Amino acid sequence: MNNEQKSFLQWLVQGKWIGKGFLALLAVAIIWWVGGKAMQSPSLFFQQIINGFQLGFVYALIALGYTMVYGIVRLINFAHGDVFMFGSFVSFFAVGLFQLHLWPLSAFPTISPPLAIIIGTISVILLSMVSCAILAVTIERIAYKPLRDAPRISALITAIGVSFFLEYFGALPFVFTPNFITYKRPFDITTWYIKDGVYRLEAGSEVPAGSVTFSNILIIIILVSIILLIGLNYIVRRTKIGKAMRATAYDKPTSRLMGINVDGVISTTFAIGASLAGAAGVLYATAYGQVVFWMGIIPGLKAFIAAVLGGIGSIPGAFVGALIMGQAEVLSAGYISTPMRDAVAFTILILVLLIRPTGIFGEPEREKA
Repeated sequence: MNNEQKSFLQWLVQGKWIGKGFLALLAVAIIWWVGGKAMQSPSLFFQQIINGFQLGFVYALIALGYTMVYGIVRLINFAHGDVFMFGSFVSFFAVGLFQLHLWPLSAFPTISPPLAIIIGTISVILLSMVSCAILAVTIERIAYKPLRDAPRISALITAIGVSFFLEYFGALPFVFTPNFITYKRPFDITTWYIKDGVYRLEAGSEVPAGSVTFSNILIIIILVSIILLIGLNYIVRRTKIGKAMRATAYDKPTSRLMGINVDGVISTTFAIGASLAGAAGVLYATAYGQVVFWMGIIPGLKAFIAAVLGGIGSIPGAFVGALIMGQAEVLSAGYISTPMRDAVAFTILILVLLIRPTGIFGEPEREKA
């Protein structure tokens, strides 16, 4: 018996074919079901796909923070979703109270209004990113750093405690508020529809039957998410701090011996991940028009599932997993029922943990020599 036959028998004995076969059958069933829906009403199907992309790109920014922190310190930072909520409220106050998005027009009255809005919107996003980064570093230094050498369960419980603290501290009337707040967008919404071409939808007019609509919010979400993803990939792959992050993730004691400031690298990782969540908070609030103190719970959990699905610790995996999660949530809400979108999300988590715990792009941990 040659080595290939032995490997095949071991594969059968270990039962790996069961999980992979089930996953293949499930994928075929989903493709068949989705294809049937697409044939019944193509316009409705493509509208759901567009909505799924809008949600998935927001999840991607949140999921990147989960996967970065886990890759460095092996911690599921459950407070990350509430940092996302904090970013939404920062942008709410920046736009609604301080009119930060209008500062270019105030400073340079002759500037082009569209350019002024673009600069103002970018300013709001940057403010939220910086605010969330400061909050995350503060949390890491106060709550997580003292537990660096403690059992992982201690840090996990602390993360849950920090999450509850941020939520209910934010619910106080003199902090944020316990009520839903209507979010004032930093720019006006422009909508287009696709039907034998692309046309702008005029204000007050109805959407033609059988058309697919999208707005400038979708375009902004996709552009901002891709730019931030490219920037993150550049930082991790091409910069000195990125190399230090990868070294720290692989072996902290050896990294310290090589002169790397491991504590500084961990704080930087928290800051970068939180800044992405801050940008996601602005985009999410702009897209859906409301903010509330517990708004980070469900998106945070969905983004965590996306990170697990893609392979937690993998940046491309978090991005791909988030896009899959966005599509799964929107399609299940549109074709089954709205409550099923959460059930489908957590079913995906269970299936991934049962069939492929390492996720799509994840690899089993290798023992260090």
